[in-house]
Amino acid sequence: MMISIGSHPVVMGSSASGERRGLAIPCGIAKTILPFLILIIFRAMPACANEYVLKDGRVLRGSMGVVDTLTDTLPQSDDSTALQRILFVDDQLRRTFISRYQIAPGGVRQEENPTVEEKFKIPQRVARGGQAVHSVGPVMKLTPFDEFARRTYTMNTNRGPIHVIQGITQLTPQYAKVEGLSAGTASYVWDMRIATSTIPRDVLDKILFKLIDKGKSEEFKRIARFYMQAERYEDAVKVLEAMAEAFPGKTDLKDQIKPVTTSIRQLSAGRLLAELKLRRDAGQHVFVYELLKKFPTEDVGGEILQGVRDMIQDYDVKIARRAKILESMDELIPKIADSVLRKKVESMRKEIGAELRVETLDRFASFLQNLPDEELPAEDKLALAVSGWLIGSDNALAKLPPALSLHQVRERIKEYLNDATKVGREQVFENFRSEEGSAPASVIEILAHAKPFYDLPAPAEADKPGCFKLEVPGTTKEAKTAYWVQLPPEYDPYKRYPAILALNGEGSTAQNELTWWAGEWKDGRRFGQAARNGYIVVAPEWTGAHQKDYGYSAREHAAVLNSLRDACRRFSIDTDRVYLAGHSIGGDAAWDIGLAHPDLWAGVIPISASVDRYCTLYWENAKLVPFYFVIGELDGSRFVKNARDLDRYLQRRYDTTVVQYQGRGHEDYYDEILRIFDWMGRYRRNFYPREFACATMRPWDNYFWWLEMDGLPPKVMIDPADWPPPAGTVPMKVECSLTKTNSILIKCGASQISVWLSPQMVDFKQRVSISVNGKRMNAKDPFITPDLQTILEDVRTRGDRQHPFWARFDSATGRVHGK
Repeated sequence: MMISIGSHPVVMGSSASGERRGLAIPCGIAKTILPFLILIIFRAMPACANEYVLKDGRVLRGSMGVVDTLTDTLPQSDDSTALQRILFVDDQLRRTFISRYQIAPGGVRQEENPTVEEKFKIPQRVARGGQAVHSVGPVMKLTPFDEFARRTYTMNTNRGPIHVIQGITQLTPQYAKVEGLSAGTASYVWDMRIATSTIPRDVLDKILFKLIDKGKSEEFKRIARFYMQAERYEDAVKVLEAMAEAFPGKTDLKDQIKPVTTSIRQLSAGRLLAELKLRRDAGQHVFVYELLKKFPTEDVGGEILQGVRDMIQDYDVKIARRAKILESMDELIPKIADSVLRKKVESMRKEIGAELRVETLDRFASFLQNLPDEELPAEDKLALAVSGWLIGSDNALAKLPPALSLHQVRERIKEYLNDATKVGREQVFENFRSEEGSAPASVIEILAHAKPFYDLPAPAEADKPGCFKLEVPGTTKEAKTAYWVQLPPEYDPYKRYPAILALNGEGSTAQNELTWWAGEWKDGRRFGQAARNGYIVVAPEWTGAHQKDYGYSAREHAAVLNSLRDACRRFSIDTDRVYLAGHSIGGDAAWDIGLAHPDLWAGVIPISASVDRYCTLYWENAKLVPFYFVIGELDGSRFVKNARDLDRYLQRRYDTTVVQYQGRGHEDYYDEILRIFDWMGRYRRNFYPREFACATMRPWDNYFWWLEMDGLPPKVMIDPADWPPPAGTVPMKVECSLTKTNSILIKCGASQISVWLSPQMVDFKQRVSISVNGKRMNAKDPFITPDLQTILEDVRTRGDRQHPFWARFDSATGRVHGK
């Protein structure tokens, strides 16, 4: 690992937009310190609200209810019948709907004597008469809240723009209740909720201090408690310090403040340590190491400081290990007698010295373990180092010629994958088939341990590191599609990163999606949640000029999927952690493409989306991929329109979460981003399910996991231009399973199939049986063997180096369509 000291700012409090960026302190930590604070501040601090622990590990807080359907207008209590399967948890800001089967056993934890959180009621002239707001379209303009907690919300309607004067009437640590105010003839009755974390600190300060009597110290304490409950610890300290300055003659206040601020700093230090662990796991090692060296020690407990020392020691050990690896290679290389071999090892040493980082140190475990063996020749030790670097320590070779052959094979793989012509690839393939390291098993390991084989272009702008703009081919008749990529800080091509494929909505851009997920640029870097959590963001320019609706077309699918495949070829994306997301019509596209290709995603996140067309007929595919929906209560008729399909998901135990914001309309819902990242971090794709069943009715929705189909039944293949389909049309069902007897069973209506195979599916050393619709397809040749060119072609076309297929079986099924 290369450590260099520089300046890397860290945002631990509130961002310029007011969104809380810090990591929440677990209730367990807070409960060990808060009792002491209770005694000092003389008022009870809040314990955790009612908690509901889900099977995926998430914790929802609020009050629970049960409904039969999302269209129920009167949710019933938790005493309702067992037939009701949809639960919701209401935290006054939003309602989170889940299947009752998503609750973990014993996962309902209720507080017997919950304490009351600090709330501020703000006097406003609330509109009691006038027009009621039943539907809210996209916001046109939104002014900031003033010191009186008022703002103007401008939105477009069928009668043109309207301006609604709003005011905060209740402010809690978690949410603000915002209502329409009386404004003469332009009064609108409207109750909406926003996250308190979205209100900038300076604005929040003005509002809160406008409400209190600054001549009473207890009023300052109320604001301090408010900030504590909102987990804005630094802000709480500032309020208490302001209180001490406001009452300089009250020495007892200073005595009270000191232990309180000490305890708050302890909480803040705990949060900082948790944040650094998060950043470490995201691969931001230089950033973390610098801050660990500067970690505050004043008023910080021993347990936290010990955690800091442990992290520093771990980094120091890794720094020393890196130095040991390189120094040992330098000492051994001159001992190689063969000058040709020595020159090749020197070239490898140069590469390793330039690219060895924390993520790849474990590749040298065998080398370091055998380094003290005086009987082992220098060449054999270096073979362990070279081969460990190329295929991992567990597969390291003890002889130098075959180890160096692996390097040669890696270079040939790069040539093959980068050659745009079939003739050129054939020539490259012939050149390296004779290499000792070109066995399929070795190639698989090389692919897994190599960095991406495609060179990166220059960043889109010189002052914006890690931001790229690239192009991919469209469909046969369509132009190329541009797509944008934002890499996380300290991107290491040898580390696999989770990725978000983000689709912009109407009137927005791909670059806006990068900003929503990765944050605004400041001082040459982004400070958003994707950057913080170590995610790659891919945003294709998937919409056409002036496009207002999603068209469910081949062009749109190609723009999205071709961008993903190309990004996987060029960047180190963990293909088991790719999340498809979209806003507005981008959410419509995410919903449809997520159902059409459930094998590609770890999760799908439609925000302010509408269900339509193929989604309503592909609904059973939702069983195969987790969904996280975010929508507003007043987003037109969307919630009601979506309810039938969402009911199907939730009532059938599908892994689906539906979040409904109260009183909100067609928005981007940045309020939800922390919970979205928490959800994404818990899900990975299962690339080798033992069985699956899918629905399809478009010719390009013809690939699921390891089955590719052609010649789908024309009667059920409906082009978007021919929508709606004839009455009674149902999708074609595809059912596949892997058996314990090395058999593959397929049911489908295609006339041609291709089955892609790997050792995770079948045992190549035994007979493989492939049956379609009950008919054995490979009875004459039951042995299927791994094929090197199949591996390379699969990686070239799909871009997935984590799960290359080893063999391919093609066959006609006997189905004849159109006769």
